Amino acid sequence: MKKTFYLMRHGETLFNVRRKIQGACDSPLTDLGRNQAKIAGEYFKGIPLDHVYCSTSERASDTLEIITNNQMPYIRLKGLKEANFGTFEGESEDLNPSREEYETFFVPYGGEHRQEVRERMVKTCTDIMEKDDHHVVLAVSHAGACRNFLSVWQDTSDVLPERISNCTIFKYEYEDKKFKLVEIITPDFSKIEKLLSAATIS
Repeated sequence: MKKTFYLMRHGETLFNVRRKIQGACDSPLTDLGRNQAKIAGEYFKGIPLDHVYCSTSERASDTLEIITNNQMPYIRLKGLKEANFGTFEGESEDLNPSREEYETFFVPYGGEHRQEVRERMVKTCTDIMEKDDHHVVLAVSHAGACRNFLSVWQDTSDVLPERISNCTIFKYEYEDKKFKLVEIITPDFSKIEKLLSAATIS
């Protein structure tokens, strides 16, 4: 029996704006981030979600609470967290390596190997979807975690940009312990950004 699994990135955070490396560490959603979550929530209206999850990071749980308008109980799971970047946490994104070096770059500095991230994401998401009463599920996670998860099932270079936008939604079909990407939804935040820019100028 096919099930539906939505995996999405959280809204914009303070560290996103300040271009800080943000993995295991956390920072709050910005006003734009909260508004992004509200717009993403519009997408899920009419979709019969039966269970919702998020990582243990506050930026993920706050995003989920906004999306569900605090109307659904949820479970926070460490397995959905972003990769740990070790001593690079909180430092400038200018220190990030090239994407080709990402696989093992952070390990000597106390960070995670990309394979560790892939394995825990697959295990966590599979455990979720194997539950009998889980048919249409949403999980809020992080850009790197979402990219690593998708890379297990297909070549991400064909479908993903260099950076995954905040609140991007990945829709998967789940059957026989396998996930198949159906669609990538990028909500339109242009009106929000214009309104916030106008408010800042005034």
